[in-house]
Amino acid sequence: MRHFLCILLCLGWGLGALQAQRYAVIDTKYILSKLPEYQKAQKTLDDFSTLWQAEIEQKSAELDKLRSDYQAEQVMLSDDLKKKREDQIFNAEKDLRDLQRRRFGFEGDVYKKRQELIKPIQDKVYDAIQKLAVSRLYDFILDKSEGITVIFADPKLDKSDDVLRALGVKL
Repeated sequence: MRHFLCILLCLGWGLGALQAQRYAVIDTKYILSKLPEYQKAQKTLDDFSTLWQAEIEQKSAELDKLRSDYQAEQVMLSDDLKKKREDQIFNAEKDLRDLQRRRFGFEGDVYKKRQELIKPIQDKVYDAIQKLAVSRLYDFILDKSEGITVIFADPKLDKSDDVLRALGVKL
């Protein structure tokens, strides 16, 4: 009986500690959609993307014309001219791929422009969330806009170092 009471007391104490943790839920998409500066930055980014996509489509149309002209004239061309036109098409394909990568690839122009225009606004929102969490004594802030994501967690709740110590990693 005494053992049972001890277990019950420990469980009650543990549940009480869980209830003591305070958390809040936010929707960053909703927050950003209400910020005029974000809407302006997003429109600017969209305008750049549209411009760059049009540039790529123009280069693609030029490449298609090179290919169709080559197909139409291939029978009449000498081997030397065939090779020259094939090289021209190959170089145009390479230039198009390079342009796509430079504009829309990993760390391309769209990424850089997003970092320049959008990231400062996101950082401002993140700072406001942190201030809210600290001032209202929240342990966690969860973001519901893209699934549940932890936006803020009280550093004292981070047990990563404990896990590393348990794995034998010296800190």
